[in-house]
Amino acid sequence: MKIYDSDLAERAGGGDREAFRQLLERHYDTAYRVAFRFTHSVEDAEDIAQDVCLTLANRLRTFRGKSRFTTWLYSVVVNACRDHARKQKSTRVLQENYAVFREMDDADREHDAMRLDWLHGAVASLEPKLRETAILVLAENLSHASAAGALGCAESTVSWRMHEVRKKLKNLVEPVS
Repeated sequence: MKIYDSDLAERAGGGDREAFRQLLERHYDTAYRVAFRFTHSVEDAEDIAQDVCLTLANRLRTFRGKSRFTTWLYSVVVNACRDHARKQKSTRVLQENYAVFREMDDADREHDAMRLDWLHGAVASLEPKLRETAILVLAENLSHASAAGALGCAESTVSWRMHEVRKKLKNLVEPVS
């Protein structure tokens, strides 16, 4: 019998350690992955994911079940990433630590890596709210509604931000072509 995240969250919020363990086991990788996409640093992502896990027991009391647990968790992780960025006081560090790509053997892979590197750099150059939205929608494949829930804004705001992201990326590509 499948136990739903919302049921586990309710039980864990009430002090059920086994339910809490199951939630962590199911969602630690997601918290780490999202944190890594925001920080581009293994160490920072590990710190953020662990901080989220440590504070999750208390935060579960605020989960009301109005959205999916994963949407709520994305919101918690995004906020933890924002706090982390504020502590570092510089998005430059985030951009400098962006993922490094291994050298590719064949030309196609090298070309793909160069394009992906360009895309990561272009996304990293966006203002924070557009970058956050792009990461959740493009890299995490969240729907606009789920991204809106995680970011704490309206779905129409996510749609507008993605329109702006596409416009800005297109403007960056045109001079290169």
